[in-house]
Amino acid sequence: MNMMTLWHITGWGFAALALATLMVGFSKTAVSGANTVSLAIFAAVLPARASTGVLVPLLIAGDVLAVLTYRRHAHWPTLWRLFPAVAVGLVLGTLFLLWAGDGVVRTSIGAILLLMAGVTLWRRRTTAATDEPEAVATRSGRIKARSYGVLGGFTTMVANAGGPVMSLYLLSAGFRKLGFLGTSAFFYLIVNLVKVPFSAGLGLIDGHSLLLDLALVAFVVPGALLGKWAVHRINQRLFEQLVIAATIVGGVQLLLT
Repeated sequence: MNMMTLWHITGWGFAALALATLMVGFSKTAVSGANTVSLAIFAAVLPARASTGVLVPLLIAGDVLAVLTYRRHAHWPTLWRLFPAVAVGLVLGTLFLLWAGDGVVRTSIGAILLLMAGVTLWRRRTTAATDEPEAVATRSGRIKARSYGVLGGFTTMVANAGGPVMSLYLLSAGFRKLGFLGTSAFFYLIVNLVKVPFSAGLGLIDGHSLLLDLALVAFVVPGALLGKWAVHRINQRLFEQLVIAATIVGGVQLLLT
């Protein structure tokens, strides 16, 4: 993004970005995956690749608030078995960005999200969620963790769209609401921090993008507070339905934009 793009954002455009930033905060403390709508808004107001760089610091701000809110509920064994696969996905995503244009990126991520939402819905018809995460020592559990980890790293690198992927994984693993939020909070914070040097190296984060972040970051806080208020008023079944619905909406948006 250049200074011409930055200073020529209209008032309506900035208002849309502010609303999308508020939704980032809400998604971090309430319905993970809802920020796929924010991705579409940012990509509509800003150049698609530039919007990716602007979003990363805002996502980190939301992650910090989510960690402060749900840190006691994180399940670290799940995180440790995901991180190696996520690292592979981040490298693949960086290589993909060096080759692919915006249209290819959006179509690829949208298709992946819709496919994984379909798989999750199918699995929910055949298995019931439990109060504890699934066993980590099973072969199928390890394969699933690696598969989702690579896809999560890939999608978060190329389009900041790793949230829905990991949300589907945590739901399929049987996480309840607070465990889901606590585990995902640490996951997103660590992964988004790791993404910063990759994004800067690709020219997606620079002084101009950080200046816009400075103007928008204050809107993360009310969104996070709204999410914290709302999550205790959403039962487990509705919570899971909202996460899956947000994933499907995000996938369709990426395919159509």
